[in-house]
Amino acid sequence: MKFILGKKIEMSQMFDKEGNVMPVTKVQAGPCAVTQIKNQETDGYVAVQLGFGQKKNLSKAVKGHLKNLNDFRWLREFKNVGTGLDLSTLKRGDQITLETFSEGEKITVTGVSKGKGFQGVVRRHGFHGGPASHGHKDQERMPGSIGSKRTGSVAKGKRMAGHMGNEQTTVKNLEIIKIDLENNTLYLKGAVPGRRGSLVEIVGEGEIKISDKQLAASDKENKNAEETTETKTE
Repeated sequence: MKFILGKKIEMSQMFDKEGNVMPVTKVQAGPCAVTQIKNQETDGYVAVQLGFGQKKNLSKAVKGHLKNLNDFRWLREFKNVGTGLDLSTLKRGDQITLETFSEGEKITVTGVSKGKGFQGVVRRHGFHGGPASHGHKDQERMPGSIGSKRTGSVAKGKRMAGHMGNEQTTVKNLEIIKIDLENNTLYLKGAVPGRRGSLVEIVGEGEIKISDKQLAASDKENKNAEETTETKTE
C-alpha cells in the first residue's frame, strides 16, 4: 500500500496518442513528510501520519507535535497500512514524493465534495416533480407524499430536501495519465471530489518509496546550525 496527500488544482483536458480528448484533473501531490508512526502497542492501532502544505501561526500543541519539522497545514492518518508496508523501514521525517507512483496505474482518491447548501428534492435526489398542468400551482418541484396516516411518523431515510454536498467522497480506479515530478503534479483521468485548493488523499497498491531526502527542510536547517555551532566551539 502506498499513499500521499495532495491539493486539487483545477480541471483541464489532454489528448491521447489517437488525438482523442480526455478530461483530466491536476493535483499537486507532495512532497509529504512522515510526522508520526502509530503502532498496536502504544496507540492501539497501526497508522502512519503524513504532513502536507504550509501554514503560519500554528498552535503550541501542533508546534510541539511537529518539533524539528515544517509547519504543515494538513495532518492526515492512513490506517491499516500494515499490508504490503514494513513500518520498520519508516521513521519520522521521511519524505514521500510522486516517485512512488507511475503513469498508467489506478489509484483511489478521497476528498470532501463541494457544499451546495440547502437543496430541494429535484436537485438533491433527481425527482422530476409534479405536472405543470392546470390545478398544480406551486407544485412543480414539490416532493409529494412523505408518508401515510396508517404508519404515523415519516420513515427513516426518506428522501427529502436538506443539506447537499460537503461530505467525504471516494472515487476508485482513477488512472494516472501523467506525472510531473519537477512540479509535483499529477494528471488524473476524470473528476476528483472537492473544490480547488481542497485536500485529497491518494492511495494506491504497491510498495511505497521513500525519497533520498530523509529530513524535512527545517530539520536540515537545524542540523546545519548545530554543525556550525560545533565548528565554532572547536
